[in-house]
Amino acid sequence: MSKEKKINIEDENLENTSAENEEVKNEEQTSECSADDVKEEDAVDPLEAAQEENAKLRDQLLRTIAEFENYKKRTLKEKAELILNGGEKTITAILPVLDDFERALADTHTDDSNAIREGMELIFKKFTKTLEGLGVHKIETEDKDFDVDFHEAIAMVPGMGDDKKGKVIDCVQTGYTLNDKVIRHAKVAVGQ
Repeated sequence: MSKEKKINIEDENLENTSAENEEVKNEEQTSECSADDVKEEDAVDPLEAAQEENAKLRDQLLRTIAEFENYKKRTLKEKAELILNGGEKTITAILPVLDDFERALADTHTDDSNAIREGMELIFKKFTKTLEGLGVHKIETEDKDFDVDFHEAIAMVPGMGDDKKGKVIDCVQTGYTLNDKVIRHAKVAVGQ
């Protein structure tokens, strides 16, 4: 009996082993199939990934283009507003001088020429101070060398001597600069 038991146990072990072997084979086949499936999936995944990346980049590009177009429109609008309202600061600064002129004209019933002259000088000083506050400065010409960057010669005066040669003799029209840029050249007579 013990032999029968041993044989039965061995048979069972063999059956178990063959069953295990079959399971292992089945698993290997399954894993081979899975590996094949994975390879097929991997072949599809890069394409899908590339398409998704392409879609994301395309969306990002379209958004960037739209944002840039909005920026251009906004910049053009701001530029147009600056052109239309750019002189607002200047006009606002000059209005008090205009008010002073109106008051001076309203008070013309006086015959005192000195008072009228003093009033005009005060208004003139206020006006020049306002312009200087806006960056407008008078080009100095008295006893200066002729400089084509600031002066425009409208006459040459001969016989003034060697010390006056190439110098400004007389200023016919005052020149002005705005923030160090010449906006009107001074018209001058130059010694020859």
